[in-house]
Amino acid sequence: MKHIASIAGCGIVGVACGVVLAAAASPFHDQPASVRSLPGDNLPPFEMLDDAGRLVPAPPMPAAALRRGPGSAPESSARGPTLDLAIEAARAALASCAATGYRIGVTVIDAAGEARAMLSADGADGSHVFVAMRKALAALAFNMPSSALSARIAGDQALLAHVTPAMFIAGGALPIMAGNELIGAIGASGAGGAVLGQQDETCALAGLNRIRPRLK
Repeated sequence: MKHIASIAGCGIVGVACGVVLAAAASPFHDQPASVRSLPGDNLPPFEMLDDAGRLVPAPPMPAAALRRGPGSAPESSARGPTLDLAIEAARAALASCAATGYRIGVTVIDAAGEARAMLSADGADGSHVFVAMRKALAALAFNMPSSALSARIAGDQALLAHVTPAMFIAGGALPIMAGNELIGAIGASGAGGAVLGQQDETCALAGLNRIRPRLK
Protein backbone atom coordinates (compact mmCIF):
# COMPACT_ATOMS: atom_id res chain seq x y z
CA MET A 1 0.00 0.00 0.00
CA LYS A 2 2.31 2.73 -1.25
CA HIS A 3 -0.19 5.55 -1.68
CA ILE A 4 -3.21 6.93 0.18
CA ALA A 5 -5.84 9.25 -1.22
CA SER A 6 -8.89 11.02 0.12
CA ILE A 7 -12.20 9.60 -1.07
CA ALA A 8 -13.59 13.11 -0.99
CA GLY A 9 -10.63 14.80 -2.67
CA CYS A 10 -9.03 12.23 -5.01
CA GLY A 11 -11.68 9.62 -5.79
CA ILE A 12 -10.61 6.20 -4.54
CA VAL A 13 -8.46 4.92 -1.72
CA GLY A 14 -5.18 3.70 -3.16
CA VAL A 15 -4.76 6.42 -5.82
CA ALA A 16 -2.20 8.97 -4.76
CA CYS A 17 -2.93 12.68 -4.32
CA GLY A 18 0.79 13.24 -3.72
CA VAL A 19 3.43 11.92 -6.09
CA VAL A 20 6.03 9.55 -4.75
CA LEU A 21 9.10 9.28 -6.89
CA ALA A 22 10.78 5.91 -7.31
CA ALA A 23 13.34 4.60 -9.77
CA ALA A 24 12.26 1.33 -11.31
CA ALA A 25 15.85 0.12 -11.27
CA SER A 26 16.42 0.83 -7.60
CA PRO A 27 17.12 -2.23 -5.43
CA PHE A 28 16.15 -0.42 -2.24
CA HIS A 29 12.37 -0.78 -2.20
CA ASP A 30 10.76 -4.17 -1.84
CA GLN A 31 7.00 -4.57 -1.61
CA PRO A 32 5.40 -4.57 1.85
CA ALA A 33 5.21 -8.05 3.31
CA SER A 34 1.51 -7.80 4.12
CA VAL A 35 -1.61 -5.88 3.16
CA ARG A 36 -1.52 -4.65 6.77
CA SER A 37 1.90 -3.06 6.24
CA LEU A 38 2.01 0.69 6.68
CA PRO A 39 2.90 3.10 3.84
CA GLY A 40 6.64 3.48 3.60
CA ASP A 41 7.24 0.01 5.03
CA ASN A 42 9.20 -1.00 1.93
CA LEU A 43 12.29 -2.94 2.90
CA PRO A 44 15.37 -3.61 0.79
CA PRO A 45 15.17 -7.19 -0.55
CA PHE A 46 18.74 -7.88 0.56
CA GLU A 47 20.86 -7.99 3.74
CA MET A 48 17.82 -9.49 5.46
CA LEU A 49 16.70 -13.06 5.99
CA ASP A 50 14.55 -14.67 3.30
CA ASP A 51 11.72 -17.13 4.01
CA ALA A 52 14.25 -19.95 4.22
CA GLY A 53 16.36 -18.14 6.83
CA ARG A 54 19.17 -17.26 4.42
CA LEU A 55 20.78 -13.82 4.48
CA VAL A 56 20.31 -12.31 1.02
CA PRO A 57 23.48 -10.60 -0.23
CA ALA A 58 23.43 -7.07 -1.60
CA PRO A 59 23.27 -6.95 -5.41
CA PRO A 60 25.49 -4.77 -7.62
CA MET A 61 24.22 -1.21 -7.28
CA PRO A 62 22.76 0.21 -10.54
CA ALA A 63 23.39 3.81 -11.52
CA ALA A 64 19.88 4.79 -10.44
CA ALA A 65 20.65 3.67 -6.90
CA LEU A 66 24.00 5.44 -6.80
CA ARG A 67 22.30 8.78 -7.48
CA ARG A 68 20.70 8.68 -4.03
CA GLY A 69 23.63 10.38 -2.38
CA PRO A 70 24.04 13.99 -1.24
CA GLY A 71 22.22 16.45 -3.49
CA SER A 72 20.05 13.79 -5.14
CA ALA A 73 16.46 14.55 -6.14
CA PRO A 74 13.72 14.19 -3.51
CA GLU A 75 12.23 10.72 -3.22
CA SER A 76 8.76 12.15 -2.73
CA SER A 77 6.93 15.30 -3.78
CA ALA A 78 3.82 14.52 -1.72
CA ARG A 79 2.31 17.52 0.05
CA GLY A 80 2.47 17.56 3.81
CA PRO A 81 3.39 19.62 6.86
CA THR A 82 7.04 20.61 6.95
CA LEU A 83 9.26 18.53 9.21
CA ASP A 84 9.42 21.32 11.79
CA LEU A 85 5.63 21.73 11.87
CA ALA A 86 5.04 17.98 12.00
CA ILE A 87 7.37 17.64 15.01
CA GLU A 88 5.83 20.67 16.69
CA ALA A 89 2.31 19.27 16.26
CA ALA A 90 3.34 15.86 17.59
CA ARG A 91 5.06 17.39 20.62
CA ALA A 92 2.03 19.57 21.37
CA ALA A 93 -0.24 16.52 21.24
CA LEU A 94 2.09 14.60 23.57
CA ALA A 95 2.16 17.54 25.99
CA SER A 96 -1.62 17.87 25.96
CA CYS A 97 -2.09 14.24 26.94
CA ALA A 98 0.76 14.36 29.46
CA ALA A 99 -0.99 17.23 31.20
CA THR A 100 -3.96 14.94 31.85
CA GLY A 101 -1.80 11.99 32.88
CA TYR A 102 -1.60 10.00 29.63
CA ARG A 103 1.50 8.67 27.87
CA ILE A 104 0.76 8.40 24.19
CA GLY A 105 2.30 8.06 20.76
CA VAL A 106 1.66 10.54 17.95
CA THR A 107 2.20 10.25 14.21
CA VAL A 108 1.90 12.94 11.54
CA ILE A 109 1.60 11.75 7.93
CA ASP A 110 1.72 13.50 4.56
CA ALA A 111 -0.75 13.38 1.65
CA ALA A 112 0.71 10.06 0.46
CA GLY A 113 0.12 8.50 3.89
CA GLU A 114 3.81 8.31 4.76
CA ALA A 115 5.18 9.38 8.13
CA ARG A 116 6.56 12.89 8.61
CA ALA A 117 7.02 12.55 12.39
CA MET A 118 6.48 9.78 14.93
CA LEU A 119 6.99 10.58 18.62
CA SER A 120 6.46 8.41 21.67
CA ALA A 121 6.12 9.85 25.17
CA ASP A 122 8.59 8.83 27.87
CA GLY A 123 7.24 5.67 29.44
CA ALA A 124 4.81 4.98 26.59
CA ASP A 125 4.43 1.66 24.81
CA GLY A 126 6.32 1.98 21.52
CA SER A 127 3.44 0.44 19.58
CA HIS A 128 1.28 3.55 20.01
CA VAL A 129 2.93 5.47 17.16
CA PHE A 130 1.97 2.71 14.73
CA VAL A 131 -1.64 2.56 15.90
CA ALA A 132 -1.68 6.36 15.66
CA MET A 133 -0.46 6.10 12.06
CA ARG A 134 -3.20 3.61 11.21
CA LYS A 135 -5.79 6.02 12.63
CA ALA A 136 -4.24 8.87 10.67
CA LEU A 137 -4.45 6.83 7.46
CA ALA A 138 -8.20 6.49 7.99
CA ALA A 139 -8.63 10.21 8.68
CA LEU A 140 -6.65 11.02 5.55
CA ALA A 141 -8.37 8.55 3.23
CA PHE A 142 -11.88 9.61 4.26
CA ASN A 143 -11.05 13.27 4.95
CA MET A 144 -12.80 13.27 8.30
CA PRO A 145 -11.94 12.73 11.96
CA SER A 146 -11.45 9.04 12.62
CA SER A 147 -14.07 9.25 15.38
CA ALA A 148 -16.65 10.41 12.82
CA LEU A 149 -15.68 7.56 10.52
CA SER A 150 -15.96 5.07 13.38
CA ALA A 151 -19.47 6.32 14.19
CA ARG A 152 -20.66 6.08 10.59
CA ILE A 153 -19.00 3.01 9.19
CA ALA A 154 -21.05 0.27 10.86
CA GLY A 155 -24.16 1.39 8.98
CA ASP A 156 -22.51 2.43 5.71
CA GLN A 157 -21.33 -0.39 3.48
CA ALA A 158 -20.03 2.09 0.87
CA LEU A 159 -17.61 3.53 3.43
CA LEU A 160 -16.65 0.10 4.72
CA ALA A 161 -15.75 -1.01 1.19
CA HIS A 162 -12.96 1.59 1.11
CA VAL A 163 -11.37 0.66 4.44
CA THR A 164 -7.98 -1.03 4.00
CA PRO A 165 -6.37 -3.61 6.31
CA ALA A 166 -3.74 -1.02 7.31
CA MET A 167 -6.32 1.30 8.92
CA PHE A 168 -7.43 1.41 12.55
CA ILE A 169 -11.00 2.70 12.71
CA ALA A 170 -11.25 4.43 16.09
CA GLY A 171 -11.11 7.98 17.39
CA GLY A 172 -7.75 9.67 17.63
CA ALA A 173 -6.92 11.19 14.24
CA LEU A 174 -7.73 14.33 12.27
CA PRO A 175 -7.13 15.45 8.67
CA ILE A 176 -4.62 18.26 8.15
CA MET A 177 -5.74 20.95 5.71
CA ALA A 178 -3.77 23.78 4.12
CA GLY A 179 -6.56 26.07 2.98
CA ASN A 180 -8.86 23.78 1.00
CA GLU A 181 -6.17 21.18 0.31
CA LEU A 182 -5.82 17.95 2.27
CA ILE A 183 -2.10 17.57 2.98
CA GLY A 184 -1.95 14.89 5.68
CA ALA A 185 -3.29 13.80 9.04
CA ILE A 186 -2.30 13.61 12.70
CA GLY A 187 -3.09 10.60 14.87
CA ALA A 188 -2.69 9.83 18.56
CA SER A 189 -2.99 6.57 20.49
CA GLY A 190 -2.47 5.32 24.02
CA ALA A 191 -4.78 7.48 26.16
CA GLY A 192 -7.40 5.78 28.26
CA GLY A 193 -11.02 6.72 28.66
CA ALA A 194 -14.51 5.25 28.61
CA VAL A 195 -14.88 6.07 24.88
CA LEU A 196 -12.18 4.48 22.73
CA GLY A 197 -10.01 7.16 21.18
CA GLN A 198 -11.86 10.17 22.56
CA GLN A 199 -8.95 11.45 24.66
CA ASP A 200 -6.52 10.58 21.87
CA GLU A 201 -8.44 12.82 19.49
CA THR A 202 -8.56 15.66 21.99
CA CYS A 203 -4.76 15.53 22.17
CA ALA A 204 -4.40 15.24 18.39
CA LEU A 205 -6.57 18.36 18.07
CA ALA A 206 -4.25 20.23 20.43
CA GLY A 207 -1.36 19.32 18.16
CA LEU A 208 -3.21 20.35 15.02
CA ASN A 209 -4.34 23.64 16.54
CA ARG A 210 -0.73 24.46 17.41
CA ILE A 211 0.32 24.52 13.75
CA ARG A 212 -2.93 25.26 11.89
CA PRO A 213 -2.32 29.00 11.31
CA ARG A 214 1.05 28.26 9.67
CA LEU A 215 0.03 25.48 7.29
CA LYS A 216 0.65 26.31 3.64
